[in-house]
Amino acid sequence: MSERGALRVRLDRLVREVVKFGAVGGAGLLVNLLVFNLVRHTTTLPVVRASILATVVAIAFNYVGFRYFTYRDRDKSRRTKELTLFLLFSVVGLVIENGVLYAATYGFGWDSPLQSNVFKFLGIGVATLFRFWSYRTWVFRAQPAAAGVDLPDESFLEREPPRPDRVRG
Repeated sequence: MSERGALRVRLDRLVREVVKFGAVGGAGLLVNLLVFNLVRHTTTLPVVRASILATVVAIAFNYVGFRYFTYRDRDKSRRTKELTLFLLFSVVGLVIENGVLYAATYGFGWDSPLQSNVFKFLGIGVATLFRFWSYRTWVFRAQPAAAGVDLPDESFLEREPPRPDRVRG
């Protein structure tokens, strides 16, 4: 396969991964905002606590979606490690997401329902960039290739292509 063809295959796989990640993330976004607004308007919890609760519910929802839809073809042999890393990076995302809301609410006094939703959404967006990178890099890792077997997925792209000046004849 040519270098251009290999790049095209890699780009196609990345686009499919981003679309699947976005589908699960979009559903998780709806869960997050629905729970946030439900808790915010039916309880006396402060805005950031309501947001943290909503984020935790969305994290649980997203794990199921990522494991069984987006990254279902990835290595499943280390579930405990996978879940531990998922929770670790999710907590970092939770801090990013709710840090934005905290700064808007308590730093600037922007606490109306509309403002809270705008900054909740903005925080989710920033945290999503971090989560995408960390989940695909550390949590849902590609399976290692078996020796002597054609390399699956993108691993064939990691090898240096043969150079014509190095081919023996």
